[in-house]
Amino acid sequence: MNTKQSNTVIITGAVGGIGRATLHLFAKKGWRVIGVDRAPFGNEFPSDGLFIQAEISHPESMEGIFRQVQAFTPMLGALVNNAAVQVTKPLIEMTVEEWDMVIANNLRPAFLLSKLAYPLFKAAGGGAIVNVSSVHAVQTSANIAAYAASKGGLLALTRATAIEFANDNIRVNAILPGAVDTPMLRAGLNRGHVSGDDIYARLDNLARKTVNGRIGQPEEIAQAIYFLADNTQSSFMTGQAMIVDGGATARLSTE
Repeated sequence: MNTKQSNTVIITGAVGGIGRATLHLFAKKGWRVIGVDRAPFGNEFPSDGLFIQAEISHPESMEGIFRQVQAFTPMLGALVNNAAVQVTKPLIEMTVEEWDMVIANNLRPAFLLSKLAYPLFKAAGGGAIVNVSSVHAVQTSANIAAYAASKGGLLALTRATAIEFANDNIRVNAILPGAVDTPMLRAGLNRGHVSGDDIYARLDNLARKTVNGRIGQPEEIAQAIYFLADNTQSSFMTGQAMIVDGGATARLSTE
């Protein structure tokens, strides 16, 4: 086992529900956290960490991010590719610009960040990448095609990167959350896949589609992400996809 490994983690989409919960969990566990988001984080960011407000869909921005990361730490222990956007509309109404925007925010940054983080992982003697995909990578619904495609691509990228990085002791896994109570989920509930006259009725109807009768909380997904990043807990896992969805994909949809 590597003895140099850093306890510094990069988390993208750090301001949102899952990203914020994940960042706080890593900090609680003693990691130094680097958060990246286009939106400001607020005053509660850990004092020994680094927050970078940046747009990650542009390659030139990514290089600027890593100049700041390298000034902060010479080694990296984990990378959580969590940032994502949604466009919720029928495929035939979606523009090329909207499609490209979703791919540029949800899929391309995981490629660029993994590539740029590679030397920092090597300096540490290894580490872990966790790609936050979605159940939409394996089962999806109407009016969310670009998001589903980006998350499916992220799943394929996970496997490919795991194979290429294995010799350097860098593990790469994906987590596939189901319905989690985040601002993105609530904003997307108007696309017609769940009935209900208001947000609360839609949330309740969505919860009924899970086996355990509720939607997830960001803190629960954060725990699963931490498991995949922590080499003491998941050291024999790489190239895998872990579904955390309250059993929603376990149920036969015709019954």
